[in-house]
Amino acid sequence: MMTETMPQSGFYAKARQGMPGLIDQWRRLGRGDADRLALILAETARVAHLGDPEATPDGATLKAWSQPGAQNDIPLWAARTATFLLVQMPARPMPQSEQEACSWAYCWLLNRDFDSVEAAREALPEHLRERLVHAVGAAWADRQGLRLI
Repeated sequence: MMTETMPQSGFYAKARQGMPGLIDQWRRLGRGDADRLALILAETARVAHLGDPEATPDGATLKAWSQPGAQNDIPLWAARTATFLLVQMPARPMPQSEQEACSWAYCWLLNRDFDSVEAAREALPEHLRERLVHAVGAAWADRQGLRLI
């Protein structure tokens, strides 16, 4: 199988595996009940042009997305938007695992346009630079590899 020989496939799998933790961190740190947080996530996605949710999820869906193993159920707009919101939080949250760091980095590159990996790293908030330096490099390599296909 072609994807098994491509180094990029490992990064993407890690990024997907980290998405439940990313959603869970937003759910835990966001202000309000689960239904309100789900609404904020969907509305922010729409307003910030991070995706176009077909429907606004409810709190139960948000909770389900934050469970280990839910990575295949999480729409990309939700992960992108959670990253967008977490990066701006005054609490300065950080990824809690290597997989989460991959998710943050993957979404960071999807949420903004960068000319180089250095520019992507420099644009990170100061508190995230050290934690995400390697993950952003891996996300960049993954993205560049996909462009060659």
